[in-house]
Amino acid sequence: MVASALAFSLMGVCVKALGGRLPVAEVVLARAVVSVLISWWMLRRAGLHPWGQRRRLLVGRGILGTAGLYCVYLALIGLPLAVATVLQYLHPTFTALLAWPLLAEKPGWRVWGAVLLGFLGVVVLAAPGGVGAAAGAGLPALPLLFALAGALLSALAYVSVRALRSSEHPLVVVFYFPLMALPLSLPLVLLWPVAPTVAEFGWLLGVGVFTQLGQIALTYGLMGMAAARATAISYVQVPFSALWGVWWFGEAVPARAGLSALLVLLATLLSLRARPAPAASDP
Repeated sequence: MVASALAFSLMGVCVKALGGRLPVAEVVLARAVVSVLISWWMLRRAGLHPWGQRRRLLVGRGILGTAGLYCVYLALIGLPLAVATVLQYLHPTFTALLAWPLLAEKPGWRVWGAVLLGFLGVVVLAAPGGVGAAAGAGLPALPLLFALAGALLSALAYVSVRALRSSEHPLVVVFYFPLMALPLSLPLVLLWPVAPTVAEFGWLLGVGVFTQLGQIALTYGLMGMAAARATAISYVQVPFSALWGVWWFGEAVPARAGLSALLVLLATLLSLRARPAPAASDP
């Protein structure tokens, strides 16, 4: 899960470096193409059948992940980055709540504590005025709904990955995400095509490669660890992203970054110490 957070933070660097000239659908399509090609090569190399056994759930996981990705981008367009980031990082809380009834994984007090500490760390770093100040700023309702929907869809996708652990190889699960993203992004790109420059093509390639690495690490993490506990560790992406912001883009780190990093570190350590509660049945 830590490796996944690192890879996704580097993916964010590539997206930020693109500068927003390319349409969102084109970025989604590019990452899907790269991921499909890498996944297919890895599946063939491992001698695995690519289509899996529980195909409906595999397709559903891919659709949920792609829909969540679009919602996150739409929220970023209509909201300040701070507010969109805070709302997106509700997904560990949603995952903990959904894993209980859907996977019979009852979170213990350490997991709930990790979720709370991690969310507080995100709020401290991303929203200087706090969530309450953002909510009172007259923000548009539709982007707020997109942000919440993105967090919820991400949580559902993570729960789906966890449910697939007993029947599917992680590489098969990874393969279905970009496979579903292709038909969900290609029509939009054909309607509004924008040719990337050589530099943009390189950043798009980076988006695809780091997405692939992140998805592989994420899938192995979710298949080997209770869903709520695993996603609580993903908060470590916050300090990673802050570090890359300083290094690559010269972004100033506010004084509150130290407190945020401490809260995220405590959340990760608390989650790692949590003992998973026994499940009633293996999905």
